[in-house]
This record gives sequence, C-alpha cells and structure tokens, in this order.
Amino acid sequence: MATFISLVSFTDQGIRNVKDSPSRFDAFRAMAEKAGVSVKGVYYTVGTCDMVTIVEGPDDAVTAVLLKVGTLGNVRSQTMRAFSVDEMRAVLAKMA
Repeated sequence: MATFISLVSFTDQGIRNVKDSPSRFDAFRAMAEKAGVSVKGVYYTVGTCDMVTIVEGPDDAVTAVLLKVGTLGNVRSQTMRAFSVDEMRAVLAKMA
C-alpha cells in the first residue's frame, strides 16, 4: 500500500465551523475506510497548516477520497506520496 501525507488547511467555511472538525474527521475516517483507505494518523497543528493526515491505500482510492473531501468545502490540502526507508531502497535499486 502507498502512503500519503496531507497538509490540510481550513477554508473560511471550515474555520467558521471549527468546533465540528473532530466530527468531520470521524466522517472522513469512515469514508476512507469504506473506500479501502486506512487512516494511520491525524494531528492538529499550529502554523502554516491546521492538520496533517497520514493515510495508506491504493493511489486511485486515496485520490478519490481526498477529492471528495475537497468538494465539501471545509479544507484544502496538499498531498505528498511518502516512501519508507525500505521503499526508497527498492526505488534506488532500480536506478541504472
């Protein structure tokens, strides 16, 4: 399974309803799990981003879940594919 890290920021709508954020996260987790995506971690942060999420799953399933969350209007995200040290070793071994 691929790992993805998302840097999440509240939109104006999301921050107006910030007290609902933990409940929205519960709904996100349920939606992700239904799509075959495992939520490995979520952290509320202070600074440039409001949250960091770590999920695992097939590329297309993760993409679909994140796009669906974006359509709800509460957050915007920047998502990065993450590689463990062992995964990076395998990638580097393929270099000619």
